[in-house]
Amino acid sequence: MEKNFSDKYKIPVGSLLLIFSILVSCKKLIQIPGNPPTNITRQQAFADSATAMTTVAGAYSLTPGGAGLPYQDGSFTFATSLSGREINYAAGYGDVGQFYSYNVTPVNSEVNSIWVAHYKEIYQVNDILANIKDNPNLSASFIRQITGEMEFVRAFCYFNMVNLFGGVPLVTTTDYTTNARLPRATADSVYTQILADLEDAVKKLPATFPSAGHMRPNLYTATALLAKVHLYLGQWQAAYNEADSVIKSGDFSLLSNLNNVFLDGSNEAVWQVPILNIAQGSSEAGNFLPYSNTTTPNYVITDSLLDQFEANDLRKVAWLGVNVVNSQNVYYPAKYKDRYPTTPATDYMLLRYADIILIRAEAAAQLNNLSQAVMDINIIRTRAGLPGTSADPTSQSAVLAAIRKERRTEMFTEFGSRWFDLNRTSADTKYPASTQAPAVLDGWTENAALYPIPQTQISLNNTLTQNPGYH
Repeated sequence: MEKNFSDKYKIPVGSLLLIFSILVSCKKLIQIPGNPPTNITRQQAFADSATAMTTVAGAYSLTPGGAGLPYQDGSFTFATSLSGREINYAAGYGDVGQFYSYNVTPVNSEVNSIWVAHYKEIYQVNDILANIKDNPNLSASFIRQITGEMEFVRAFCYFNMVNLFGGVPLVTTTDYTTNARLPRATADSVYTQILADLEDAVKKLPATFPSAGHMRPNLYTATALLAKVHLYLGQWQAAYNEADSVIKSGDFSLLSNLNNVFLDGSNEAVWQVPILNIAQGSSEAGNFLPYSNTTTPNYVITDSLLDQFEANDLRKVAWLGVNVVNSQNVYYPAKYKDRYPTTPATDYMLLRYADIILIRAEAAAQLNNLSQAVMDINIIRTRAGLPGTSADPTSQSAVLAAIRKERRTEMFTEFGSRWFDLNRTSADTKYPASTQAPAVLDGWTENAALYPIPQTQISLNNTLTQNPGYH
């Protein structure tokens, strides 16, 4: 049978030099060479608010092979979706296939790619923070605004890193000679940094978005991530309060047309970044959408996820694609439909309002406020064209199971949501055992919850230690 191969591996010849230069510049944890003659100096880049904003925009850019947010190649999405058994890799081999079978090795190139991309972004954020601090060329209000934005972005990166790898080096400066030798901080220390960044960001950011669209975070963007962090830490009241604040702001809403959720200008976007590529769309679409409607997609929705969709669930119709292969329906993720640029444009959804509603629901259930939790579940189900939940509204276990089920069908293949949900609650006995990671992920172990520290990074920095279970 003919097989497709991911766009991730289709690299134009003209891009090879660019990619090579990026790889060279990232040989160490954070090793950034001095400014070449063709580049403007850091002093010029931060000479006034206009030039500084150009640099800030670079921290938000989503350009394949370029700088900016570390999600442009789709590795984060497909790796965690495979680990969460939301999708299967049709080819079933190589570095990609390892995520599904929980035999990821320290030399896995995708793991190293995810690690390096995050630290490139963290360096860029730290560079901006260092150059705006006490800068006499910039107004106090500008410094305050951009500091809050960059603290939020750094917190977002570290939140994903601590959930992927556990404790990681805490890089908060641009001194790469020191950073390259940093040992791993504890996971608790990483979360302390995340909370410090977010708590300062919410003091500095305005309630309105500072520019058109939802690319640059505002107060409620930072508050939304703070709610998620508190949820992951089991701080239920704080998670509830922060999520409730975002919801009651009235700035966001669920869209009735599910096909519009990921488009530019979506009112469901708490944080949404434009995809700056004139030749193709998102890497999610490039990886997940087949070129033909008769071939097996690279990534296939698993039966275990497909079985979770109830009859008449609008999400199944709008967010799954289907090919008929050998007289069988083969489903694939189709939230992102922009293999090529679309009009209106598809943007990259980094934080979504539906997630915040489900965070409030879970926090409420953990606080035994079951009536509020059920109401929030039903907000999500109503938008999906479904009746209210059938979960026993007096049973905390039943309501938590209903939230997990709803998160699975709402947030599938989005930033490791399913994978992180199972890992973070693997020891929470309030969830039915039948919905826990060991029961639903064949081959899962506690060690598999974290990816290995890339061997490339350990070779460059021998202060780094490996996660348990990897050699």
